[in-house]
Amino acid sequence: MLLYFQDPSKLKTKRVVYEETYYARDSGTLEQLKELTSKRKSIEESLNGSSHITPAIAREMAGGVTSPILQDLQKLERYIPLLENLVMHVSSQRENMQIVQWTIDLKLRWTSPLSGFSGFNLGGSKYFRIDDLRYELAMVLFLYGALMRERALEVMTVDLVESATLFRRAAGVYQHMAQQLLPGLQPSLPPDRPPEVTTSMATIMSLICLAEAQAVTVQKAEEKSTSGGLLAKLHFGVTQIVEEASSLLRASYGDWNDVSDRLKRFLNTTSGLHEARSWRYVAEDFKKSEHLGVAVGILRHALNKVQQLRAPSEDNMKLVFRQEVDALSGMLRKCEYENDFIWREKPPRLDELPVLEGRKIVAPILYQPFGLDREFIFVT
Repeated sequence: MLLYFQDPSKLKTKRVVYEETYYARDSGTLEQLKELTSKRKSIEESLNGSSHITPAIAREMAGGVTSPILQDLQKLERYIPLLENLVMHVSSQRENMQIVQWTIDLKLRWTSPLSGFSGFNLGGSKYFRIDDLRYELAMVLFLYGALMRERALEVMTVDLVESATLFRRAAGVYQHMAQQLLPGLQPSLPPDRPPEVTTSMATIMSLICLAEAQAVTVQKAEEKSTSGGLLAKLHFGVTQIVEEASSLLRASYGDWNDVSDRLKRFLNTTSGLHEARSWRYVAEDFKKSEHLGVAVGILRHALNKVQQLRAPSEDNMKLVFRQEVDALSGMLRKCEYENDFIWREKPPRLDELPVLEGRKIVAPILYQPFGLDREFIFVT
């Protein structure tokens, strides 16, 4: 019942040419700058849909990898170490006004799919420019985490363990952004900034990835016929993680000008559906213990809460939402029928229903910077 929310990866960017902006003193520095430009160009082309490479050639260049998502992850893993190294070097010379001016001349521009400016045009048409090389690293790492989520969704049908691991790795990327990279960038952000470069949104994305990792873990537990009581706690644990992200989103509106309505709906729907699934497992346990009245009361309450949710408009979310509503309705009809004709138990009042308990069992996998250490020698 995992909802597919793929907006975070729908980024676009404008061209950047490092060797035309930073002036190298030696051939080694020039080659590094050209390598940065080359590695970034392959990412630009993937994001902007401007590549003329055929799928067969792309597969050969990726060592036989057929997944376009995995191919893009490989491109990022070639670019990120070089970029981290350049950011470290440029940051150490922040007092050098010439290097500061060169960074401004790069004209770093990215769209923001999580901004309200994007609307339903994924990727958006508004380019945000911030003249700080850490902005480039932040957006590239944001994309890295987003594509890792995409890969987790891609492998979910064949390997739930690998899928959960990828979600946890993505959570670690966003956690690194929130705790290590972005705090130093916040003071230099202009009022018109994309949500993707704020510590609050990085934390929200980390929580989303953790919720998805737990949702996949619950699916694995369901395949193993784990007890209903534990499954109920695990599903409600997903709800608790998502609610933490929703609360942070509401508390952080001052960090950006606007934020995507699609993100808000995704969080709201995910929270509601996992709570409903938790109630279903609780009701099933009461049904098995022949407390049909309690089961009926629980299912009526759960169905009412789900029906109060705003049904998603996206096709890939509609099906999951409809399936959960139908499952609740079907189970409620059966329990009401059995209770009316056999047990005749009075359903409990709302304040007499059991309280859901949550259990969280996932944690981020720590992101480690690549640790590349190459020297840059600029003309100063």
